[in-house]
Amino acid sequence: MENTIQLVIATRNKGKTAEIRDLLKGFPVDIMDLDDFGPIPEVIEDGETFDENAYKKASFTARILGLPALADDSGLIVDALNGAPGVHSARYAGENASDKDRYKKLLKEMQDLENRKAAFECIISIAVPTGPALTYEGQCEGMIAKEATGDNGFGYDPIFFYPPLAKTFAELTREEKSRVSHRGRALKELGDEFEKVIKWIKLHMPIQDKFICEDNNQ
Repeated sequence: MENTIQLVIATRNKGKTAEIRDLLKGFPVDIMDLDDFGPIPEVIEDGETFDENAYKKASFTARILGLPALADDSGLIVDALNGAPGVHSARYAGENASDKDRYKKLLKEMQDLENRKAAFECIISIAVPTGPALTYEGQCEGMIAKEATGDNGFGYDPIFFYPPLAKTFAELTREEKSRVSHRGRALKELGDEFEKVIKWIKLHMPIQDKFICEDNNQ
């Protein structure tokens, strides 16, 4: 399709790529991810906010590949811990720690605290090679459970209790979680505005010069 745009998801997570492909089906967009390209340098996520890290990943990928790119950054914000683990959610118990190590550390720190309020936050950034970006945000409020429950999901899902469904995220089906999660809400916001996003990308992408090949042997 002549008017189809290419969009690179700055991830090698096939589940995330499939989720975004499903959300944007029907739109004139060709979704790729980092596995569709050769090795590229890794982005150091050293921003102080989810917004900074999402933009950094999207902008870097767009500049390296010369294509519009989408990236997200997300994490858990705990009231009683002054917003921790926040942007350090993935490294909360050290670089090589497992999901279980991370949520067990959090449960230990929350052991004697009455305030269990917490929220998951997700920022999605769509950037073009020239620098500008669009931002979408999703948040889901809940509580830190007293103990881990459920086998689904990943990360802090077993200890994040969602009161409207009276379950932890790890007890929800994938469909249930997608409807209420921080990432699901951010992706819905993106999907609802994607026609405008396409126009914005086309407006900000550099125009490629066209060259006519001449056969000098004739």
